[in-house]
Amino acid sequence: MSLVSGSTTRRKAPEERSAPAAGTPSEPTGTPSVSPEQPAGALPLALSRPRLHQPPLLPRILRAALTGATKSAAIVALLLVWELAPRFGLVDRTFLPPFSEVAEAGWELVANGQLADNARASLARSFSGFGIAVAVSVPLGLLIGWYRPLADLLNPLLQVFLNTAALALLPVFVLLLGIGEASKISIVVYACAWPILFNTISAVRTVDPTLLRLAKSMDLSAPRLFQKVILPASVPTIFTGIRLAGAVSIVVLVAAEMVGAKAGLGYLINASQYNFAIPQMYAGIVTISVIGVAFNQLLVAVEKRLSSWRVPATG
Repeated sequence: MSLVSGSTTRRKAPEERSAPAAGTPSEPTGTPSVSPEQPAGALPLALSRPRLHQPPLLPRILRAALTGATKSAAIVALLLVWELAPRFGLVDRTFLPPFSEVAEAGWELVANGQLADNARASLARSFSGFGIAVAVSVPLGLLIGWYRPLADLLNPLLQVFLNTAALALLPVFVLLLGIGEASKISIVVYACAWPILFNTISAVRTVDPTLLRLAKSMDLSAPRLFQKVILPASVPTIFTGIRLAGAVSIVVLVAAEMVGAKAGLGYLINASQYNFAIPQMYAGIVTISVIGVAFNQLLVAVEKRLSSWRVPATG
């Protein structure tokens, strides 16, 4: 009887341990409990899943602010010197007013619409001449760079035009085309064509010979070789010339607008000088600088887009 009761007691012992009495705290087992609604394997899987490490938000904001402050420090220092030098008598404020007065004059030009009208006229001329120069010079440069006999034939003539300043030919353009829009756009085309043309020729001629040999070993035809190898490899150098031409287009146009123009930033600067409105004159100059920087950044973004296949160099 004792053996039977003992065996019964031993069989019921695990059941008693698995179901503790109500109100009695269970012993910690170190294993999380699983709710009836959740599958048994879901929680260990969630616990074992690696979490992506994300840097804290505050250090990222501070890093971005520090980078922006570093990049703009030189400009802020220039504006600070510009503001303080006339006020402390280091320069004559009649001819170089403080930057705050220039900014106030610029705001007045914006409010009365003069700045927008003149900037619109200049941008239309500049972008027209720049676009024509790109459309003509890039294909011509690719052709001259690809065919060496053509390059040998045209190189002396191209060197003559390259070393002839665009502004030196401004009277010639005015005599031939008048003082209207045609002469101003033509001088911009002439000034922008040469940086684009010579950088395109150089880009085609300086393609990595290893790439050319590899492409030729794959039996690529000449058009396919040009399309798949030479043209993509030439994009960075071509855009160097295009960015130079973008800066030249604005500078040359402003000089051309000072001769016989009735609208444009060059006309605004020239008229302000004649009327001794010095703050308005400097406001026009600052506007030209802002437009030039914005145009250059736009070209940089387009270059990155077209050359996104390039692997960035690692230090």
